[in-house]
Amino acid sequence: MTTTHSRNLKSTTIHVMALDGIVNVNSLFTLGLFLGLAVNPTDPNYTLVDSSDTACLVSSSTAENLVAFHVYSFSSFLFSSLIAFGLKQAIRTAKDGDTRVEVSDGTIAHVNLRVLRAGILGSAAGSVSGCLFLSLALVDLVEVKLGKLGCSDWYGLVAVGPLVVLVPLALAIYICIVLHAFTT
Repeated sequence: MTTTHSRNLKSTTIHVMALDGIVNVNSLFTLGLFLGLAVNPTDPNYTLVDSSDTACLVSSSTAENLVAFHVYSFSSFLFSSLIAFGLKQAIRTAKDGDTRVEVSDGTIAHVNLRVLRAGILGSAAGSVSGCLFLSLALVDLVEVKLGKLGCSDWYGLVAVGPLVVLVPLALAIYICIVLHAFTT
């Protein structure tokens, strides 16, 4: 076996493992989305804001955005997972292409690495957009539950702070790693 062939075999196996990881993470986020959709944001007993403080109560458009961002996020995660599942199925059934890869059951498939990488990029883009929409939904959820962020409520700011700092940081790291996978 040549060095190039061995390298392609290993890198494609890593790509298949990355597809598995994308599907698993998307599944966890999708579960969280359904839990978030189970909440009725228009229920007056749902908010912790004093009803006499109308300046801090959110408008109905925030509740609408909460549901819309959940749906956008679900659509993005579903898009990402379907691409990943499609790529895995294509690898399992591939007959010809640029690279030989050993599939988990021990069979050999021929895979076009350009198509594989483009699919992984599309799947990763779906996951990133799903995370962004999920973050926006969570910000709206905090506002519905604890009041507008402009009211300077300590609990609301503390709840949203890590969300708007850590999620974009994690997404930036994720994007860098996915882009690095194209150079290997």
